[in-house]
Amino acid sequence: MTVRVDKLESGITVATDTMPGVKTASLGIWVAAGARYEDGGEHGISHLLEHMAFKGTSKRTALQINEEIENVGGELNAATGIEVTSYYSRLLGKDLPLAFDILSDILTNSSFEQSELAREQSVIVQEIGGAADDPDDVVFDLFQETAFPGQSIGRAILGTPETVRSFTPEKLRAYMAKRYRGSRMIVAAAGAVDHEQLLAAAGKQLASIPGGEMPAPPQAKYAGGVQIRPRKLEQTHLVLGLEGVSYHASDRFAMQAFVNLAGGGGSSRLYQEVRERRGLCYSIQAFHSSYLDAGLFGVAAGADAADTEELTRVVIGELHDAAEKATQAEVDRAKAQMKVGLLSALESASARADQLGSRLLAFGRAIPFEEIERSIEEISVESVRAAGQKLVSGGVPTFVGVGEAKGLERAGAATEALRRKAA
Repeated sequence: MTVRVDKLESGITVATDTMPGVKTASLGIWVAAGARYEDGGEHGISHLLEHMAFKGTSKRTALQINEEIENVGGELNAATGIEVTSYYSRLLGKDLPLAFDILSDILTNSSFEQSELAREQSVIVQEIGGAADDPDDVVFDLFQETAFPGQSIGRAILGTPETVRSFTPEKLRAYMAKRYRGSRMIVAAAGAVDHEQLLAAAGKQLASIPGGEMPAPPQAKYAGGVQIRPRKLEQTHLVLGLEGVSYHASDRFAMQAFVNLAGGGGSSRLYQEVRERRGLCYSIQAFHSSYLDAGLFGVAAGADAADTEELTRVVIGELHDAAEKATQAEVDRAKAQMKVGLLSALESASARADQLGSRLLAFGRAIPFEEIERSIEEISVESVRAAGQKLVSGGVPTFVGVGEAKGLERAGAATEALRRKAA
């Protein structure tokens, strides 16, 4: 693996991971301008901006953007997250200069034409309506909001119909001028890439991106609590969560191992006890999201309304038991899962570019595979138990549900057992 990293005068970082023998390339631009960086009146603007990026520039129409990349068999896409917005392309390595020309064009010359904006606002309002109809989307948005109430980190990425329709071309440009700064922008590519060629292109084609530091978002403050959305559904959707750790935390690898052994697969404690032995749900999984200065652990499940209280109590019991009695075999299995995930990513140009871009944005450096592998190897039974005990004793739980109210209310009340055990 050959990783090279350079920085332009504007602060933009350019990184490449050359993969010998690979004919394709993945290229992306990562920007610290996700939903968390939005002010109250900007709710949803990051996501709208991502949509508008492909709707035309001063050089290309929306159709020309699509035709140019697809003429060479490539693809373009973008994604908005809580802390990051990314724009990326996958195509043959020989055509990477074209992909970079298009990506730099949309980041520096987007026209934000009013008629295109109006159409895309309507599309996103429909997307918001679709999410409101999907109980899975509703329960996870509600989970984030309940864990971090009244904060941008807790708001739905899509925004609201009112905020989305309020944005003008001038507001989009102002947001870009404020948030799209070189110090918080990464250009990363993997596969059949030429570092010097990409570095030179970035220096020329992204020259208009301003430098200077960008203010950090308000510090996240986990709160927790219970929220229930009554709805007539065949299946009740619920998420039980606790305060997790940031991606800068020293125990983040031990935390991930705890997540895996608790609910990361078919052999996990939650899957075996809740689904296989008791038949309380069709699906159940644990997850953990790390942010700049916070983290959020959760267990998501879908169940019959009559089973939600018992399911919640069993989950609580299993989390405490795992925190106290995680075994060497369980920890070894969790570590093996983490290693396979890491190694699988190394075989994909897209995954390697994504890891390179996101890690540079988060940590300010490219983290070698060997360093991550070493951190996984250092996970012990003791460190996993400590991470689990820290988790379950971390204060107020977060419980949210969408479905039959009575069952969820009883399940929500059962989360008090988590607090009592922790005390």
